[in-house]
Amino acid sequence: MDKIWLAEYEKAVESEINPDVVPSLVEIFEKAVSQYANKTAFINMGQALSFEELDVLSMQFAAYLQNSGLKKGDAVALMMPNLLQYPVALFGVLRAGMTVVNVNPLYTARELEHQLNDANVNTIVIVENFASTLEKVVSNTPVQNIVLTAIPDLLPVPKRWLVNFVIKKIKKMVPDYSLQGATRFNDALKIGESKTYSRPSLTGSDIAFLQYTGGTTGLSKGAMLTHRNMVANLEQVSGIFEAVIEPGEDLSVTALPLYHIFALTANCLLFLKYGCSNLLITNPRDMKAFVAEINKYPFAVLTGVNTLFNGLLNTPGFANVDFSKFKFGLGGGMAVQRPVAERWKQVTGKVLVEGYGLTECSPVVSVNPIKDVEYKGSIGIPLPSTDIKIMSEDDVELGIEEAGELYIRGPQVMAGYLGRPDATEEILDKGWLATGDIAKIDKDGYLYIVDRKKDMILVSGFNVFPNEIEEVAAMHEGILEAAAVGIPNDASGEVVKLFVVKRNQALSEDDIIKHCKSLLTGYKVPKIVEFRTELPKTNVGKILRRELREDTNK
Repeated sequence: MDKIWLAEYEKAVESEINPDVVPSLVEIFEKAVSQYANKTAFINMGQALSFEELDVLSMQFAAYLQNSGLKKGDAVALMMPNLLQYPVALFGVLRAGMTVVNVNPLYTARELEHQLNDANVNTIVIVENFASTLEKVVSNTPVQNIVLTAIPDLLPVPKRWLVNFVIKKIKKMVPDYSLQGATRFNDALKIGESKTYSRPSLTGSDIAFLQYTGGTTGLSKGAMLTHRNMVANLEQVSGIFEAVIEPGEDLSVTALPLYHIFALTANCLLFLKYGCSNLLITNPRDMKAFVAEINKYPFAVLTGVNTLFNGLLNTPGFANVDFSKFKFGLGGGMAVQRPVAERWKQVTGKVLVEGYGLTECSPVVSVNPIKDVEYKGSIGIPLPSTDIKIMSEDDVELGIEEAGELYIRGPQVMAGYLGRPDATEEILDKGWLATGDIAKIDKDGYLYIVDRKKDMILVSGFNVFPNEIEEVAAMHEGILEAAAVGIPNDASGEVVKLFVVKRNQALSEDDIIKHCKSLLTGYKVPKIVEFRTELPKTNVGKILRRELREDTNK
């Protein structure tokens, strides 16, 4: 497809980037910590970490790893929420020439065991709140070295002691565990301080991250993201955002976990490159505390998913936050719903910019230009050096406004799945990556996701996309959240079932069906409504339709 979207680029945005501008992420890190040494890089629990301090501590951690029997390319797992220790460990691993394996701290023992074995993890850095999970499986994994950290480890004394006491003794957030031979995080830094750091020689083909997919079917797979993939995506995203980011000055609110690829690239790496600050939110589910925290800092950017934005908008006090420095919200990970985007603009005065990406693309593929001041329901235009095509089920390339599966090609596309040539072959063909998303493109080059291929509901031969149903449901003032799935039906194959979390307790099933009938054609209208107090979500807040379908079919 001709790159019709290039006409929508700002004048300063180049149509192509150089993915080999530097050999690795380490060069980007070294330049940032040198250029912005006295600026604040990360803030968490009221404690700031400067670029200079990040430089020193990450080098200490890199030296510790290099002198602990590890070699270049070895896999080091990081299993912690948003804490100051995360960027120290992250950049320590990269500077040591090793591969970061991001692990969701909420993983079950089974999920953790699979990932540690699949990635052949040598060393794991884990917050002690989840050490009991590791204890159950560590003997069945290749892990040789365990680094334990407590949530307040990088806070100053006596605050560190106080927070530790509250977490362990008052809130009892650390289950009993026994991990023989583990090293404390702060001890690892002291060991590294006394050792020699040797800067590795890295190339673009070296693997920077093993980033595991959600595993919606079967066990999760490790996407091999090379330094070249990550450098390329940073260059692509920078081209779009550098006109609005003020180097060394702006602050980004980082509520999504840094172990998730969206926050890792869009917050941690992008804002580090420009010498800006990341405000790390450790527990974004505590919305009241979240709002209180962001009220302390004049922030420029807030990234998140639709459920996070919706949650903030429904939290008392958010409307009174100081938005004087705020530039834009950036939404990804799931569809941003029109009612949420419009209310966001009304409350904050700034647009909620929607983008699109996936783990296998490091992750960003497209984003709406910041110049677009109104929500348009699009996932934006492809990034520089990105090719797209829309394909039919018969493997025919489709045209403008025709819906089919979205394929992507560009320097941000992964090298493949670790140890899974079969799965790699299924998704990658001659550089083109099959996303599994149904999309269409308009005459100006703006992309629209219709829905996930596997989530599509088939009613009497008609395609019904859950995103559309959920967006219509969200327009009802009595609905807080909604999720649509297809359930078997003898007459029509499937019918739509809607799961709803009420905002207004007086809301009835008839009210919802009547509302949907006024806005949807007959076969799209939910036939069954089930009320829930909450909907199942991933660690970043994406609603798990799969679990809802499974619950229905039990």
